[in-house]
Amino acid sequence: MSICSSLARKFPKLTIIGEEDLPPGEVDQELIEDGQWEEILKQPCPSQYSAIKEEDLVVWVDPLDGTKEYTEGLLDNVTVLIGIAYEGKAIAGIINQPYYNYQAGPDAALGRTIWGVLGLGAFGFQLKEAPAGKHIITTTRSHSNQLVTDCISAMNPDTVLRVGGAGNKIIQLIEGKASAYVFASPGCKKWDTCAPEVILHAVGGKLTDIHGNALQYNKEVKHMNSAGVLAALRNYEYYASHVPESVKNALIP
Repeated sequence: MSICSSLARKFPKLTIIGEEDLPPGEVDQELIEDGQWEEILKQPCPSQYSAIKEEDLVVWVDPLDGTKEYTEGLLDNVTVLIGIAYEGKAIAGIINQPYYNYQAGPDAALGRTIWGVLGLGAFGFQLKEAPAGKHIITTTRSHSNQLVTDCISAMNPDTVLRVGGAGNKIIQLIEGKASAYVFASPGCKKWDTCAPEVILHAVGGKLTDIHGNALQYNKEVKHMNSAGVLAALRNYEYYASHVPESVKNALIP
C-alpha cells in the first residue's frame, strides 16, 4: 500500500502493476512517502529518456520478494523490487534489501538500496565477478522441479546455490557469488524480474527467458514469465548454449 499509493499520488498518470492487490478506500497518511532521494537527483538523466512522459511508463512492484524465506527467517533472501519500463523494456530499477547485514552485529548499518538506470549505471554495491572458469549456478530454493534440475545439470555446474527471491539471485551475480541464474520453469512474474534485470543490464550482464528472448514489460503483457529465466553477468552464451532442447520444448513463451 505504501509503495503503490505513494507513487500513484505523486505520479498519477503512471501505470502501476503490483504483486499484491490493493484494498479500495483511503490510505493511511502515515503510509504515504512524499520525499525524494537527493543522491539520485544529482545524476544526469540519460538523454534517451529525457522526453519520456509519465503516462508512457509502467512500474512493476513486488513489495516482498522471497516471501517463503521471509516466513522462515532467512531474511537476507528478502528484497523489495520496483522496476520501471518504457515501451516494453525495463529501463530503471530498485532492489532494496531491508535486512542486509542483519547478522552482522548491532553496530552494522541495517539495510541497503541498489538502484540502476540503463545508460547511467548501477549503484549501491561493489561489482564483483564470480571466479573465472567456475560455473556457480543460483536457482530456486522452494520451486524446483525436474525441468529445473535437468537444465542445471546440462550446464555442468561446479556448485549449485539454492536461494529465495529473484532480486537476491541477481545480487549474487553482481557480487560474484554466482555466475548464472537458471530457472527453467514458469512461476516467476514480471514484477520479480523487471528491477533486477535493469541492475544486471546496467553493468553489462544479460537476462532473458530460457530461449534467449528479451522479457517484455508493457502493461498488456501477461504477468507470468512462462518460459523461465536465464541470466549471467558474464559468459551468458555458455549457459544459453547448454539449455537442452527438451527443456526449451517444454517451456512455451
